Amino acid sequence: MHEVTIGIGGAAGDGLDKSGDTLAKTAGRLGLHVYAYNSYQSIIRGGHIWLRVRLGENKVQSHGDNLTCLVALNQDTIERHAKEVDAGGAIVFNADRLKVDAKLHGVKKDVQILGLPMSQVTADVVKEFGPIQPVMQNTVAMGAIIYLTQLDFAEAAGVLTDTFQHKGQKVIDLNVGLLKAGYEYAKSQTKEVTGSWTFSRQRRPFITGNEAIAIGAAAAGCKFYSAYPMTPASTILHWMAAHAEQVGICVKQCEDELSVINMAIGAGISGNRSMCGTAGGGFALMTEALGMAGIMEVPVVCVEVQRGGPSTGLPTKSEQGDLFQVYGASQGEFPRMIVAPYDVVDCYWSTVEAFNVADKWQMPVIIMSDLLLSEHPETIDADSIKSDVKIDRGVLVDKWNPEDGKYKRFEFTESGISPRAIPGTPNTCYVSGSDDHDEEGILISDMFTSQPMRRKIMEKRMKKFEGLLAELPAPKLEGPADADVTLVGWGSTYGVINEACQLLQEQGVKANHLHVKYILPFHAKEISAILSKSKKKISVEVNYTSQFARYLRSETGIGMDAHINRYDGELFEPKQLAEEIKLALAGKKVSLDVSEDDAREMACHYLRTHGGEKFRPGKITRQDKSSAKEPVWSIEIVDRLSEEKVAEMVIGVQTGHTFSYKSLVPAVS
Repeated sequence: MHEVTIGIGGAAGDGLDKSGDTLAKTAGRLGLHVYAYNSYQSIIRGGHIWLRVRLGENKVQSHGDNLTCLVALNQDTIERHAKEVDAGGAIVFNADRLKVDAKLHGVKKDVQILGLPMSQVTADVVKEFGPIQPVMQNTVAMGAIIYLTQLDFAEAAGVLTDTFQHKGQKVIDLNVGLLKAGYEYAKSQTKEVTGSWTFSRQRRPFITGNEAIAIGAAAAGCKFYSAYPMTPASTILHWMAAHAEQVGICVKQCEDELSVINMAIGAGISGNRSMCGTAGGGFALMTEALGMAGIMEVPVVCVEVQRGGPSTGLPTKSEQGDLFQVYGASQGEFPRMIVAPYDVVDCYWSTVEAFNVADKWQMPVIIMSDLLLSEHPETIDADSIKSDVKIDRGVLVDKWNPEDGKYKRFEFTESGISPRAIPGTPNTCYVSGSDDHDEEGILISDMFTSQPMRRKIMEKRMKKFEGLLAELPAPKLEGPADADVTLVGWGSTYGVINEACQLLQEQGVKANHLHVKYILPFHAKEISAILSKSKKKISVEVNYTSQFARYLRSETGIGMDAHINRYDGELFEPKQLAEEIKLALAGKKVSLDVSEDDAREMACHYLRTHGGEKFRPGKITRQDKSSAKEPVWSIEIVDRLSEEKVAEMVIGVQTGHTFSYKSLVPAVS
């Protein structure tokens, strides 16, 4: 497949997102498929921001592996990522401020090093428009990338025209001029890194999972949305607030998540389709009210977007660590649905389905996403989502004749679904309390306690699980039935597992894939039938304890032969995943030791956090025999400019412990 991956690195405030948008929108307008991922920190300025944009003529399902091109906006990015550029690729940077040393920075053979002498490249633009801001170097670099990757310059200029239209023609001309300057300089100094594309010029929407959830809610008839801003769920609130008037949704930003879910439940009782959203920390505050929605049989949709934890944890990193929290949310037992969408399009349709399930089965529905799925943007086919969706409000009472008897809100029925009346419907008054109750809503927790009544109301509610499960499609095995290995996953790992399966197939390993979307209720029978025929079973999860594999075993009795986990806040990559699968098939485990690359990064971390950023790691040597109780990495620390050795550092291979940092010059911290 014809594709390229561009990495853009810098610090918060360097304008990486605008550069990525320009690149992605250009490719999208040309008819290419785009998948982007921004690894950012929870600060406004500083730190390391790392954006990857992958383009392909065919659908791309992850942010990929190594790079075709690197755009470095600071020296730190060069030192971190220059070695990731594949042979035949290119590194683009501001040569007036930055430096690339091929040997020092581990640049692969046949990688073009394109230093842009910004003052020279932009001289004509400055002469016409005056001095330019430092952030505008990004536009020059994007011009170089447009040439290197053989994208259409006119289309890129059109993207900038649309982006800056509100600022006037002069600003448009300035930015297009900078783009052209970078394009022409690259054309004169380098050769393209990719062959010619076949541009279909079929424009595709470029949206995130959170945007798809918000749009799906609007299409499904959501009329109330409440939230407290919490990464990575906040962009649902942003979309809702920006489009509230247009789509007729009442949006409330509350003081905390307690108010958020109680408002949403109140809106659900009133007959309005309602939704709320949060991350794991906010969801922890919602759990008691979630149980209240269960006992009151109120339709409400709650979006829980996972991030690195526990506690505040890693606010801007991805993880699948909340499964047990969501599964065990609230005290007691009550029916609810937990669904984990697997890609951006599925976020849309899962949200539509969530509202229908909530209404029909009169229960809370939880949509589980994570930072990767919710925040990464990708192109989707325009016809993959539709506005004219099916809306099922379930059993709604619009009138009640007293001659038919008293209205019973919680009437015992074969399906467990009772007739629901909207407040204000004549002759349908009832009590909707958080205590357990009988058919009419009369509480059975005090003077009217009744054991058989409690038993039957509990059975009534729990019947819903059986009926709902029968309506939900069971997961299907993807790939050859006679595969050597079956990969089991859930949520956002869908795309990278599929790509890993393709890589394994090319390497002579047959792999198939079982991806589970519905966590509760659970298709235990169907999943057991599939996995009982698998030769080897390996779970793939972005957490430490293989939560889904443990849950699957509790429901089916089937255990995995191996587990592959990632829990450093970043994402699986197809090649890395394929290699770990092959290790598992060979009966080997992935080494948890600190590698040489790890040791270099840990040394960089020490220098950054102890005020030694003018230094960097130099030569690194492994010593299997040392005074420590484990092998160690001995690291030379050198001055960035003079390359003079200024310190020595020792890090444990097994524990990662910093055994020593010895300065060789005065006043070095």
